[in-house]
Amino acid sequence: MSVARYLPITAWLRTYQLSWLRFDIIAGLTTGAVVIPKAMAMATVAGLPVELGLYTSLLPMAIYAILGTSRPLSMSTTATIGILTGAALTEVAHAGSTEQKVAATATLTLMVGVALLLGSVMKLGAIANFISDPVLSGFKIGLGFVIVADQVPKLVGIHITKAGFFRDILSMVRHLPETSMPTLLLSASTLLVVFLLEKYWHAMPAPLVAVVGGIVASGLLELGENGVATVGSMPAGLPGFHLPGPVMIDQLWPAAIGIALMSFTETVAVGRAFAAAGEPRPDADQELRAIGLANLAASVFHSIPVGGGTSQTAVNCRAGAKTQVSGLATVMVTVLACLFLAPLIGLMPQATLAAVVIATAVGLLSPKELVMIRHIRHMEFWWGVCAALGVIFLGTLHGILVSVVISLAEQNYETNRAPVYQLVRKPGTNIFRPRSAEHPEDENFPGLLIMRTQGRMYFANAQRVGDRMWSLLHETKPRVIVIDCSGIPDFEYTALRMLINGEEKLKAAGMELWLAGLTPSALEMVRRSALGDRLGRERMCFDVPQAVTRFQALAAHV
Repeated sequence: MSVARYLPITAWLRTYQLSWLRFDIIAGLTTGAVVIPKAMAMATVAGLPVELGLYTSLLPMAIYAILGTSRPLSMSTTATIGILTGAALTEVAHAGSTEQKVAATATLTLMVGVALLLGSVMKLGAIANFISDPVLSGFKIGLGFVIVADQVPKLVGIHITKAGFFRDILSMVRHLPETSMPTLLLSASTLLVVFLLEKYWHAMPAPLVAVVGGIVASGLLELGENGVATVGSMPAGLPGFHLPGPVMIDQLWPAAIGIALMSFTETVAVGRAFAAAGEPRPDADQELRAIGLANLAASVFHSIPVGGGTSQTAVNCRAGAKTQVSGLATVMVTVLACLFLAPLIGLMPQATLAAVVIATAVGLLSPKELVMIRHIRHMEFWWGVCAALGVIFLGTLHGILVSVVISLAEQNYETNRAPVYQLVRKPGTNIFRPRSAEHPEDENFPGLLIMRTQGRMYFANAQRVGDRMWSLLHETKPRVIVIDCSGIPDFEYTALRMLINGEEKLKAAGMELWLAGLTPSALEMVRRSALGDRLGRERMCFDVPQAVTRFQALAAHV
């Protein structure tokens, strides 16, 4: 058993070049400038103290650097995880104290880690594809709307009681007369600076500039004494070690599974997206182990759940990261922030953090991908729209369930719509292709009907495929029917039974059924059944060209 498979650092560290160290350190420092303010902002999204976000960039990031298989991925937390954590805490500890919410968060993070590790033991890496891309795009758009609506009260300095997306919007409208003008001016200025920097000056870490600007403005103008809410006191130093207790396990486990699914899905998607040309794709099962252990580490610091972030990984890539050493450099930056910057962080206006969150969430609201999906396939576009509406109308946690159900429904819909083509031959070749008006010159063979379907034939799609084939039979009235089975990996018993019954009906009508291109598994199923004896070797052909040659030879002797 290869050590590198379970401890990837042993593989890439052996080939590490000293010349890469400068690039990794610069990338780590640059990424830290983005990760630290964003991680703190995500903690506020969850309704938790900012330091819990800061702690996600300590031991969890170091563990991923050792165990993760994505070279540039930056492990911390994300807007998706922040809002899902906040939704879970709202359901189980809405009226609880900050201490109770922190304790519940530690338990939630522990359960997320356990769920991910169980997934790795059960080799469930394939769940990275459990939610389709269109559905995931829709989910993120819905999440973007929820995040923005959640942060708007902080932007304008009002307080509302959270009661759901639409009721929150109505409550905000009613409370708008209570807007704090200093808070609104600070928010508008912060958003303007962030958007301008991200658009025109990519080299500058916009979140860091916004946070530093907010702290400076708060200190010089004494914003805290003029009605602008600030972070307040933050404990200095590194977090202490606290084992999570069994707090609300029975209430938190559905949220833990949902967060684990989204954390893993996002992390693997980001790792795949930023893999360099020729670089191996992240190992999904090892990623489950790495993220699971990272979340276990986060739980002992009473931190929020962690996962790979798109924006911070993009920064890490652009800054020239060569290996996971860049993540360790980010950890050192975070350590210094914890040790020496706590008093300054306490001056940070809540509106500044809200502006950073909204600037991050705007990326989720981009409809570009859904528009592209609609241009290609309308059905997948509507799957994405339904996922977005599910998050907005039902809430984020139920939105995950809606997204999974929609993905399963989409898979079932596509699987059950196995196509049926009539094959014809391209003139002068041995190439067979579906009949189409685009190629009227393609050759047909009187008395012979060649059909092709694809995908596993099973009880749910066999009837539809059979109906379509019988329709073609009635149109062409052939003597011999050849089914090209090269695209059928296997026959389920019900589908095979329908094929046997179909052969009997064809025989009674004076027609013959031939099969061509059977895959090994499908061939074995046919041979085990009565159909194998009926067809014999004469009516089971290696491929379609052989079947046509055999038919022409028989026709010549008639």
